[in-house]
Amino acid sequence: MEKLRLGVVGCGGIASTHAKGFSEISDDFVVTATCDIHLDRAKAAAEAAGAKVAVTDYRDMTDHVDCILASLPHDLHYEVGMHFLNHGKHVMLEKPMCNTEAQALDLIATAERNGLILMTAYHNRYRPAMQLIKRLIDEKKYGDVFQMSFWTEQYTKYAQGHWALDSKRLGGGQFFSHGCHYIDLLLWLMGKPVSGFHLGTNFGTPWMEQEGTSNASIQFENGALGYHFGTWGARGTRLGWSMHVHCTEGMLEYRRGEGKLFLHHRIVGETRGETANQSRPSQLELIYEEPGSGKMTQFQFLHFADCIRNGKAPLTGGPSSLQGLRVIWRLYEAEKKHTMADLRGLGVEEDWRDPRATTTFSGLDL
Repeated sequence: MEKLRLGVVGCGGIASTHAKGFSEISDDFVVTATCDIHLDRAKAAAEAAGAKVAVTDYRDMTDHVDCILASLPHDLHYEVGMHFLNHGKHVMLEKPMCNTEAQALDLIATAERNGLILMTAYHNRYRPAMQLIKRLIDEKKYGDVFQMSFWTEQYTKYAQGHWALDSKRLGGGQFFSHGCHYIDLLLWLMGKPVSGFHLGTNFGTPWMEQEGTSNASIQFENGALGYHFGTWGARGTRLGWSMHVHCTEGMLEYRRGEGKLFLHHRIVGETRGETANQSRPSQLELIYEEPGSGKMTQFQFLHFADCIRNGKAPLTGGPSSLQGLRVIWRLYEAEKKHTMADLRGLGVEEDWRDPRATTTFSGLDL
């Protein structure tokens, strides 16, 4: 099997995270070219990956690659993605896919017209533990899910002049830039959204133009609720990156930093059915431990390769990614109006081409 020639556009912090997993995808990919506006950074990345081409202009690597990973400021995703799609190359874009709906629709249409794979690097969907959680939910192993919550507590303060401090380039604030991961997971795991709200603030993160701390809640068609709390201002943390899935027969807890999935259950008496209170602990059982640590981005690359070789639609392809961004844009718009957001029609399995699913709001409106 001939290896796919992979180019890396943007060799900063996110790309270096991906680079840790390159050795684990060497059966499918060979990194042949790297690009960064700083040539020394492109050369360092090329040397680390064994690539022979290092350039400062992404157009100069076109003939050396079959597919690319773009790890760039968000406002550059569209330009770079369109170049490679128009030159017959498969494209994986770091999240979020792009900053406006018009750009997203153009990227999707171009990929479809040219028979190419367009994928967003929502790596959390591909982690072994998350794949297991999806199966457990779909099989109703522990009953029906009625509440799913995510917490992401971190400290992210960019240096003065960094592109991410410009809300127009970022596409919004912490919610758009990082929370898009968890909106994606909520839609994938919970089904069709109906309504929701978002509250954000830069209190505690004054370096952010838009929100550095975010709270979002969504109600789904079956009545279940989803929640995400994220902050880039944490001076301490207990939950770190955590996920709780409350089911009618137990609660799943995923501690991503540890790569462990736990089951909490039997909080009430099985025979007498008495009401439990907070002084009665549930039983804790470790049900899965991941075979690695870190972001484990190799799994999304293996999926990318499978889609390219077999013509499959990516799990986190353009349409699915667009639906998640539409949810965020509608939540932002409702927040400005101090109302609840209408999220009907924005499930990842719903018709993304339906005109009723479109939105006129994007990060450029902030």
